[in-house]
Amino acid sequence: MKELLLQYAAYNAWANQRILDCITALPEASAHQALASSFPTLYATLLHIWDTESAWYQRVRLQEHVIRPGDSFTGTIQDLATSIRHQDQVISSWVQQASEAALLHVMKYHTSKREPVKQPVWQVLMHAFNHSSYHRGQLVTMLRQSGVERIPNTDFIAFTWLRKPRA
Repeated sequence: MKELLLQYAAYNAWANQRILDCITALPEASAHQALASSFPTLYATLLHIWDTESAWYQRVRLQEHVIRPGDSFTGTIQDLATSIRHQDQVISSWVQQASEAALLHVMKYHTSKREPVKQPVWQVLMHAFNHSSYHRGQLVTMLRQSGVERIPNTDFIAFTWLRKPRA
């Protein structure tokens, strides 16, 4: 199980890096352009990815009161990209050092609706990675709405192709 989580943590960081490289190559104003999606801008969607990855990491670390960094963040798109990259490194490092017992540990937390939940850490991590993937898909759609033509492939299978020689 740990090997899968390490691979997914690396994939998440790789995919985030690719989409961040695409977005940060655009003018700052493009990140704040209103577009149709779950969040109104590329910036707001990235802020949500960062907030959520951070919140799940804090929960995995058994932090009782989750702090969403985006609540007080006022940086540029470059600053936001740096923060997401850092969060990805922190999560990857934590998974690397985590024992099998830590990954199997059933943690308790409250949902955003204050509902109590018990869940193994490994499931929480898989959810966090999957959640970011979901919103990267939205970012791709938003980039297309903006007229961007060169959008990176962030599929998991593309990540694996880079890691292993194909037969």
